[in-house]
Amino acid sequence: MLLQNDELSPLLDQFVCVRVINANALDLSLFQVDWDLSFSTMFFNGDGTVYGRYGSWTHQKNAQDTTTVGYKRALEGALALHKGYPANKASLQGKQGVNLPFKTPVEIPTLAGKYQRELDWNGKVVGSCVHCHQVGDAMRTWYRDQRKPMPDEWIHPWPASESVGITLAPDQVAKVESVASDSIAAKAGVKAGDEFISIASQPLVSIADVSWILHNAPDPVSLAAVLRRDGAEKKVTLELPAGWRSLAEPGKRVGVWGMRGMASGGMVLEDLDEEARQQRGLSKDQLALFVKSVGMYGKHAAAKNAGFQKDDVITEIDGLKQRMSEIGLFDHLLRKRMPGESVATAVLRGKERVELKLPMQ
Repeated sequence: MLLQNDELSPLLDQFVCVRVINANALDLSLFQVDWDLSFSTMFFNGDGTVYGRYGSWTHQKNAQDTTTVGYKRALEGALALHKGYPANKASLQGKQGVNLPFKTPVEIPTLAGKYQRELDWNGKVVGSCVHCHQVGDAMRTWYRDQRKPMPDEWIHPWPASESVGITLAPDQVAKVESVASDSIAAKAGVKAGDEFISIASQPLVSIADVSWILHNAPDPVSLAAVLRRDGAEKKVTLELPAGWRSLAEPGKRVGVWGMRGMASGGMVLEDLDEEARQQRGLSKDQLALFVKSVGMYGKHAAAKNAGFQKDDVITEIDGLKQRMSEIGLFDHLLRKRMPGESVATAVLRGKERVELKLPMQ
């Protein structure tokens, strides 16, 4: 187990370690993490000041990677910040939680009627537990039920560093493994081997701290960063353009499942690659979202019930014809279209153009 790791134990002994086993009564003004993850850590001062966060999606690249080196470095980073506290308190301001509409998860309407603050230890313990991913799902549902456009942070929660063109080493705090060509990071002059010290004036203890900064970044925005290269510090600026969040796919996030029910009627969509486009006579710049699968039950059967089929290719929807990703489409529909509306959609089925109406939920 993590807490029995010989390398981590001397560091963990310097913390008051608390294992949170459910999200029911978490103070959402303090605990703000990537709700789609199954393991996260927050580092606090005793007065509630956040030093940093740990937890990312690096396991998607290598599910067999069980190294704890990155976690060790995060612990060391948090202890270093604690040593400099409170003199460094101003630099930690950006790491603190932002205001949310609810104080605890069980106050969010879709959870309030099903869960209590305490677990049912004498009955169905698991069934009385609010799982982390349910917080994100409940917040997205709340916005839909209120018929409000969904904010960036709930459509594109906790963007990975890859969304700005940076792949970070999982066994380091924020060391650059590679930089995608022609990306935001490449245009800023970031290079492989660079180590980020701070972004937006926030000191970093892990990859999760980078995602936290991106999660709360305006759109568009210029993010000043300090990195270490060849032993010297260097300043760069990451220029994030309008719509930058849609540049990266959300991967296997649990939260995407709920958004599919709301925006695509349960369809799993995939942007066609160049070869597949050529085979169908489609240009590289036009919309071409391949229907990889259609849902079969509940809200996720809405597209199937409306006539959509597996292997269809969406070429026009709600007047949009330009190329975009699945999450880019969700971005548009979850802001512009409300439950109960139907969106005009054209699909390519074989060589035939079929016009359908996609229900919003």
